[in-house]
Amino acid sequence: MRTIWKGALTFGLVNVPVKVYSATEDHDVPLHQVHDRDGGRIRYQRTCEVCGETVAYADIDRAYVDDGQTVVLTKEDLASLPAEKSREIDVVEFVPTEQVDLLTLDKAYYLEPDSKSPKAYVLLRKTLEQTDRTAIVRFTLRQKTRLAALRVRGDVLVLQTLLWADEVRQADFQVLDEEVKISKKELELSASLVESYSSDFDPDEYVDEYQKELRTLIDAKIEAGDTFDVAETFGEEEGAKGGEVIDLMEALRASVARSKAARTGGDEGETDDKPKKSTRKKKAG
Repeated sequence: MRTIWKGALTFGLVNVPVKVYSATEDHDVPLHQVHDRDGGRIRYQRTCEVCGETVAYADIDRAYVDDGQTVVLTKEDLASLPAEKSREIDVVEFVPTEQVDLLTLDKAYYLEPDSKSPKAYVLLRKTLEQTDRTAIVRFTLRQKTRLAALRVRGDVLVLQTLLWADEVRQADFQVLDEEVKISKKELELSASLVESYSSDFDPDEYVDEYQKELRTLIDAKIEAGDTFDVAETFGEEEGAKGGEVIDLMEALRASVARSKAARTGGDEGETDDKPKKSTRKKKAG
């Protein structure tokens, strides 16, 4: 794992240096958009509406529109905010764990002790365990002030960001305002059904079936030779020139030419600038 942030947990006079790591990762199969006719990669550019130029990330600032007026915030403006400079995770209060609404839990991070002795880290962990409390903390990450719950998972302290109160919508369903009568027999049968499905939860027993089937589909297409060579289509592997922009029009023309050559057997209307073989890989045998 890669450290994404370093700071210190602080409460009272106690200071616990920590390293922060993302506790979760996305396992979805990465897909990008291509032209359905020739497989050419679809790319998006950041274009200025005023001058029409393509703008690099380094030249992009943020802005806020208020009553028709645009307020531009530069990188220096944002960096000058006091909260952004803070490297502390401040404990605001310790609350009973059951009072933390699961609906408000967001991104999770592991905290690793960042000192020669983990004593202060272990002390805080054991205190949270014995008191059955969760620490509510405030810190700044990626130019945002965040509220988070600090809790224990095994031997590790976990920092889990919380949604702000005004970010959680209130459920207001009028149909639930009506009185609904449930008979004793209905409740008994429902409880019996729940009991028949009762078990201990083991997350390892569950897999993402869609991603599994998608991976199987991709492997089958590779096995059948239903692919095209990226280097032949775009000239070289993506990113090999350190971010140099590929001439997309030329790549698409080459893809169209190869596609036509594949359909005609490569012997009709071939010229010196038209490829003589398809980028499609033929299955051996």
